[in-house]
Amino acid sequence: MHPLEKDSGSRRGRRLPLPAGPETAVYCKARDYAPGTLIPLHHHPDRHQLVYAESGVLVVRAGMGRWVVPSTRAIWIPAGTGHVVHCIGLVRMRSLYVTPAAMPQAPAGASAVSVTPLLAALIRAAAGVAQPYVEDSRDGRLMRLILDEMQTLPVLPLHLPEPADPRLRAIGRRLERQPDDASTLQDWAARLQVDAKTIQRLCARELGMTFGQWRQQARLLRALERLAVGEKVIDVALALGYESPSAFATMFKRRFGLTPSRFFR
Repeated sequence: MHPLEKDSGSRRGRRLPLPAGPETAVYCKARDYAPGTLIPLHHHPDRHQLVYAESGVLVVRAGMGRWVVPSTRAIWIPAGTGHVVHCIGLVRMRSLYVTPAAMPQAPAGASAVSVTPLLAALIRAAAGVAQPYVEDSRDGRLMRLILDEMQTLPVLPLHLPEPADPRLRAIGRRLERQPDDASTLQDWAARLQVDAKTIQRLCARELGMTFGQWRQQARLLRALERLAVGEKVIDVALALGYESPSAFATMFKRRFGLTPSRFFR
């Protein structure tokens, strides 16, 4: 069982306040993690967090969702949201912690976002800012510009919703362990001893997508994890159940807007 599967709406893991006081609108923390590092379930009670992967891949579980965050992308985590972070490959993590008062229109839910070259450069600079900084200073202006840039980050389709219904959770665990599983909706209906339409209704209600879309998203997010650590497109495509690399590349581009070879540039 994954750590978050034991979580509930009232359990958010360890409470981790930050050393920065409430007068510091933005706090930046830089840490490097070895491949395979698991950061256990925790939450930041008084600050939103933007977790940026300068290199490596982060697999983040927050609430009832799972996000795959490749290098040069980030995940937005609202204050108080419990989350687990798994590092794929060597990860250079750069996190921004923002007071809710500094971003009153901040997104209410977790989401993967694209990081602009400007914001990436600002984050690198912010990692060297000593706390607390003076608002009316170069450091203060740097942090204010970061807040401006964070207001317009485009959301990316790097999210896999996780259902609450135990029947869908059984399917989800199988898709995570074996994403090339070709079981049809009818196969799962027979296995779970329910009508196929029941599974369809559950997928629409809990996931906001069809069974086929759910399985496809699970495969594509697993593909991101494997491609990011240097696996060849042909090996990833065949391992995930696609008939050919071209079929995989077509589906990948349709979903993410870029071919696998261009996505990580």
